[in-house]
Amino acid sequence: MLTSLRNVGLLVFGIIVAGAGSVLARSSGAAAVVPSDIRAIFNKADYKNATWGLRVQDGPKVLVDVNPARPFLIGSVRKIFSVGQLLNAVGAAHTYDTPVYRAGVLKGGVLRGNLILVASGDLTMGGRTNPDGTIAVSNWDHNEADSLGNAVLTKPDPLAGYRRLARAVKAAGINRVSGEVVIDDRLFKPFYFRNEFNVKPIFVNDDMVDVSIVPGGKVGSRSNLTSRPNSAALAIKNQLLTGPPNSPATVAIDPFLPTCIGSPNCSSALKGKLPSNFVPPLTGQNVLVRAVRIVQPSNYARTVFIEDLRTAGVRVDAPLVEQNPSRLLPAKDSYRTDAKVAQLTGMRYGQDAKFILKISYNIGADTSLVLFGLTHKVDTMSGALQVERQNLAAHYGIASSQYHFIDGSGGGDSTATDIAVTLMLDELAKAPEHKAFFDALPILGVDGSLGFVKNYERDRTLSGATGNVRAKTGTYVGGSKSGMLLKGQALAGYITTKSGRHLTFEVVVNNVPISSIDDITKVFQDEGTIAAMLWRDY
Repeated sequence: MLTSLRNVGLLVFGIIVAGAGSVLARSSGAAAVVPSDIRAIFNKADYKNATWGLRVQDGPKVLVDVNPARPFLIGSVRKIFSVGQLLNAVGAAHTYDTPVYRAGVLKGGVLRGNLILVASGDLTMGGRTNPDGTIAVSNWDHNEADSLGNAVLTKPDPLAGYRRLARAVKAAGINRVSGEVVIDDRLFKPFYFRNEFNVKPIFVNDDMVDVSIVPGGKVGSRSNLTSRPNSAALAIKNQLLTGPPNSPATVAIDPFLPTCIGSPNCSSALKGKLPSNFVPPLTGQNVLVRAVRIVQPSNYARTVFIEDLRTAGVRVDAPLVEQNPSRLLPAKDSYRTDAKVAQLTGMRYGQDAKFILKISYNIGADTSLVLFGLTHKVDTMSGALQVERQNLAAHYGIASSQYHFIDGSGGGDSTATDIAVTLMLDELAKAPEHKAFFDALPILGVDGSLGFVKNYERDRTLSGATGNVRAKTGTYVGGSKSGMLLKGQALAGYITTKSGRHLTFEVVVNNVPISSIDDITKVFQDEGTIAAMLWRDY
């Protein structure tokens, strides 16, 4: 999804600064002939100092090839590599299941010992499961609520999985836990996400607390505020006041990354003023959503689990809020089968892939890369990157000289050539799990990060492209001496053309000066229009 200029480069996508000059002057060969309508977009004044790349293939036949070997930073287009490889390694039907074990003697309904939830890397823990078993995804996802300026929350209960586990513990005959409740988060070594916080294999509501605000009310009064999940692990204090009509909106969460979770009375405050006639942006709903990132997920999950255990009728003697007592864990992988008292079946990974790719969920993509590493018995981000390099060369024919990845989601200086991207897409199209991968991609004019890309529909000759382009977006914004730059915007995937051909493509632009998020959306629209032109003309 899009993000604000404040942190788009850190939290969402990644592309490098490309060189200036005319792309057409540096291209040659019949395949580099760019259709005139697309060339007109390349030559817009907005792109005067930008560099474009475009590669279009029909099977092995290359139809358009502009700067194919240039190392563009592709941002979140990188996710097709991490998600695609894990899909092929474990299968779309694979689930990451979360067990709960007892460590101690159970007698007369009393567990004289500890209860241990073993994190599996399940991204959603039942918190995005629709009644039909599919995953709930919003085009305006809460993971980007603060940077986008708003979000639409999904409908399922974000604590549904923890509640099911708690009820299963009760059903197993445990009425009281006299010892501790512990989260075993040792599945992989924590990795540092965008220089902000460590990611572990345990998640609650994507490790976010959502804050929903309904504008209006009397000037000077507290704003109408609700939050979810509600837990003693983190209190949300309402210090947001209603301001006069048309006054500036100054909504801020303090702190955005609370570090006190695991300590009593931990809180985060929503501060500032919101004018009484404020209209929430983007979503068409009269609700403004903000979010607080949980940076101690094991501590938070432990408190949430105890709360749900108590609701289910299980007495827990241990403190509700404290640091996760990991010192009490047994040796890793030493749990006995007969000590298992509950298990949550995870979402099928094909559905997780849809979550990651539709909304460009960074932490999900990074976790997927580490989970892929685990299939090769390595449990670190660096180890997973090394395994990936070997795998891409051996099974996809992509040499390491064609890309440079630093994580699984496209952060920092993650680069790839158009050749590498289209080759990966072609190889994924041949794989047994291609349908799940194809279904997970955003659809032009329909959903995900391409749901709002509709400007091309103003041209009736292009409107039929809606629903026929499935592609991953990637965005990277950063600063320069002359101001803010859209360092890169990329779009890569598949087109079923008007004539019935099945194309693979990537279009990417580097080095576009911008001043607001509106400038970024214009580039989204232009790349969507290019994809629609390819649909019409080939």
